[in-house]
Amino acid sequence: MAETIANGRADQCANNIDGPTNPMVTPILTDLYQFTMAYAYWKAGKHNERAVFDLYFRRNPFGGEYTIFAGLEECIKFIANFKFTEDEIAFIRSSLPPTCEDGFFEYLRELDCSDIEIYAVTEGSVVFPKVPLMRIEGPIAVVQLLETPFVNLINYASLVTTNAARHRFVAGRSKILLEFGLRRAQGPDGGISASKYCYMGGFDATRRITVFLCFDSNVAAGKLFGIPLRGTHSHAFVSSFLSPDEIIEKSLQHRDGSSVCEDFVSLVQTWLNKLKWSHLLGGIFSETNQSELAAFTSYALAFPGSFLALVDTYDVMRSGIPNFCAVALALNDLGYKSVGIRLDSGDLAYQSCEARKFFRAIEKEFGLPGFGKMNITASNDLNEETLDALNKQGHEVDAFGIGTHLVTCYAQAALGVVFKLVEINNQPRIKLSEDVSKVSIPCKKRCYRLYGKEGYALVDIMTGENEPQPKVGERILCRHPFSESKRAYVVPQHVEELLKCFWPGNSDKTREDLPPLKEIRERCIEQLDKMRPDHMRRLNPTPYKVSVSAKLYDFIHFLWLNEAPVGELQ
Repeated sequence: MAETIANGRADQCANNIDGPTNPMVTPILTDLYQFTMAYAYWKAGKHNERAVFDLYFRRNPFGGEYTIFAGLEECIKFIANFKFTEDEIAFIRSSLPPTCEDGFFEYLRELDCSDIEIYAVTEGSVVFPKVPLMRIEGPIAVVQLLETPFVNLINYASLVTTNAARHRFVAGRSKILLEFGLRRAQGPDGGISASKYCYMGGFDATRRITVFLCFDSNVAAGKLFGIPLRGTHSHAFVSSFLSPDEIIEKSLQHRDGSSVCEDFVSLVQTWLNKLKWSHLLGGIFSETNQSELAAFTSYALAFPGSFLALVDTYDVMRSGIPNFCAVALALNDLGYKSVGIRLDSGDLAYQSCEARKFFRAIEKEFGLPGFGKMNITASNDLNEETLDALNKQGHEVDAFGIGTHLVTCYAQAALGVVFKLVEINNQPRIKLSEDVSKVSIPCKKRCYRLYGKEGYALVDIMTGENEPQPKVGERILCRHPFSESKRAYVVPQHVEELLKCFWPGNSDKTREDLPPLKEIRERCIEQLDKMRPDHMRRLNPTPYKVSVSAKLYDFIHFLWLNEAPVGELQ
């Protein structure tokens, strides 16, 4: 059914931008009150009034001081293909009161986003509270219909990308990070989205690792987004074997095709015996689990060029590591280089150090260069705190597989993105609240990031649309939007305008291209490098300053006083 709807919508939409990744993202993926408001606007003749909305968030997640903006591409795909099908219009009609006039549904039938303009921060950028991530301009009824899907598409995407970036920061650049979250994600869409946005946030960084590993277990995400895949086997595969006698096909061709080993199982057993009687390894193990050895051997016969074993099904040091090494050494005889091991339980720091000692002893005794650098991957319900603790303890893990805490954003359920009207018919609007953090910043704005001498970002500043742009080397007063005493002069060494046009609608403005996922990921890494270390630290980070110009500050408070009713005491 989803495919039928998608095809029907594609027939109605003349553009060259693909539809949203998830076919359920359609114009009816919204709250009912968006349609009731749209009808009320239409009934009042206000539906074509020009409105400006800001999409932003109020607090950084996870107790940190930065957020990564993600989800923009899906929003653009959504509006590029925004068109109601006849089935959807019929359903909307049945969901609204019968008194709604037919003319409204004719209006919906013709509706698209050709008169919408979208200005946004580039996806993958570091962003901060109150600064608009997106500015949406257009007929108020249409923009209102975009609110719920936009908030939905940005909220989780930005949250999980930020979560991934935080894990990357703690793990360090030299470690491989693998996203293992599909089975724990909130449904198929959560799993697909998580894979995309974890990659964007810095997972699978291989630039300082020479191992060929790559890094996502979600095959569907790999197909959709071109994310490199990585997969091995589970405990079930290991425990499904009873003995090496089960292995029927025992032959394995040499990597260069020059010869065939007719009995790879016996070659593995020969190496295991050599390890058992090695003077450097003597006493570490005696008899290993033979069913585990059978599983490893069978897996190596299936994937001789990418052998990676899960070694904690029975006993890591007395069985798993020796069995893995016996198979890896047999593969080495035939020209194959094994990838490494995965640890999924127990004391990961201790086990990784002991495994590394074992690998190095083999390298020394048998003269095998590089064997001591065999890759060690660790999983087992890892999170930021676990990674930090492992770093403090000292470990030999090269790669971390992170699932539940990453994709479910276990530490914080939602980012809290909001969508607020800031101008209509060129008249600025403000939303007031007793909670100052919920007061909106009115009018159409331009947003800039000011950089200091060392290349780090100093402050974000919002100005009125017609105010002059901050200039390099010229002092500008930056004010807290709501606190009179918080202000500072800044002399920027570099000025970056944040909002760019990603959907010009019917205007003649140039549309920014949507960069590919890999470029967005690279931008994310570059942006984080431009942040001061004290803004990035896990505990008690220094708050990043978000400000407004002096002129906008005065206007905010003028409008506030003008809109707030004056109380009377009797």
